Amino acid sequence: MTLEVAALARPVPPRSWRSILESYGQELVILGVLIVLFVGVGLYNPRFLSVTNVTSIFVGNAYIAIAAIGMSMVIISGNIDVSVGSLIGVLATISGTMAVSGYPILLCWLAPLVIGIGINAVVGVLVAYVRIPSIVVTLGMLSILKGGLISATGGAWITNLPPDYLIAQFRWHGVPSSVYLMVILTVAAALWMRHARFGRTIYAIGGNPEAARVTGIRIAPSIVAVFTIHGFFAGIAAVLFATQLQVIQSTVPPNLELTVITASVVGGVSILGGTGTVIGSTLAAILFATIGSSLVFLNVSAYWLRAVQGLMILATVLADMARRRRI
Repeated sequence: MTLEVAALARPVPPRSWRSILESYGQELVILGVLIVLFVGVGLYNPRFLSVTNVTSIFVGNAYIAIAAIGMSMVIISGNIDVSVGSLIGVLATISGTMAVSGYPILLCWLAPLVIGIGINAVVGVLVAYVRIPSIVVTLGMLSILKGGLISATGGAWITNLPPDYLIAQFRWHGVPSSVYLMVILTVAAALWMRHARFGRTIYAIGGNPEAARVTGIRIAPSIVAVFTIHGFFAGIAAVLFATQLQVIQSTVPPNLELTVITASVVGGVSILGGTGTVIGSTLAAILFATIGSSLVFLNVSAYWLRAVQGLMILATVLADMARRRRI
């Protein structure tokens, strides 16, 4: 075993407060903006801080934050997936159709996870072994999934969902289950990526693939594994998306892939790979929801949210490029 590979296997030593601030600077900025938004808009319109609105901000976007966890891993590895929105739409439709067809509820929840893993494993194989760029593979997958879904369902609504199936609406101590899932999965993924050997391998591959290969890291299997994990998170996101309302429309949620990718990038994940955290992507997903809700309470057109997201992407990428030039 080389020294570099041995270093990957060793636990990460405790860090100073200064190094923590440097590593999580983007996350702290987003957290600060969230606090300012809640306080500022709440003072302007107290209804913004109502329990109903705050709950809708978190619940309505928990599935986006969970999908962004897997997307962050993919981008950190030096790849990208533009088909995630179509995948979530297809998996949600499959899950809902199974639920109204009388299948066991547990199977209706597990099927999207298994199918998501399988589809993204195929994507990972094409990227890693056939060496087709991930943007090309996932663009093709986007068309296949989106076109297949519309052809099969015609965009029909799925209604009469069993109450026991609506897991996103379950509550524990008054807090929706989707919020618990978002927090637990974010914390677990963040700890895993920092302390587990494979988690740090993802950073190594995205930061410098050739150097990672020289140190003994198996690039191709690792990339397949990253896409497979991403499919797992997409499956969970699909279940939450399917169960957050009483009905499901059998279409791809508009601009969902852009929102998920934007959450990862604005959350501090470098579009060039190698750096970033899933904590930032979750905070960014909540930030977008908060901005969208703020615009409504400030009587500003919600269409400005897309413009704000675009500006945030450009600012984040420019800041990342400037940082890399200084290194």
